[in-house]
Amino acid sequence: MKILEEYAGALTNFEVLDFLRSKVNGKDPKTQLSPSEFKVYDYLEQTAASVQTRDIVNKFINECKSYDLAPAEILNIINIRPASEVEVYTIIEDCENRSGIDTEKLVETVVQVLPAPPTEMEHDEGAAANEEEAVANEEETADKDQNEVTA
Repeated sequence: MKILEEYAGALTNFEVLDFLRSKVNGKDPKTQLSPSEFKVYDYLEQTAASVQTRDIVNKFINECKSYDLAPAEILNIINIRPASEVEVYTIIEDCENRSGIDTEKLVETVVQVLPAPPTEMEHDEGAAANEEEAVANEEETADKDQNEVTA
């Protein structure tokens, strides 16, 4: 392999995950991830990068043009996917003193364009399922107790 450019720029977590996925799904069956690559792959599969697509990332970058953000700030927003204004303030340098940045609108854009990490979606679905199961168990226990009292 020949290195064309030593440093071509920073990558989003999605781009790194996409590269690792293509390496795993390559045609050469001998190609495997090294232990460090596997750890990165495993970590990124649990982040928002695992549910992002190139179209979503490009759409978000286009949406951010109106906010006058630095490329590094956009990259961090894509990677971190802040869901509150507090999180945005930690990403954008001198956010409160910069004009042209409506943090509330930026958070809305993030939430609308960038998908939530799978752990949040699974947690919400799992919590609902666990709640339904708990209610069913309580009803079953109450029925058993009622039957024992009447017997």
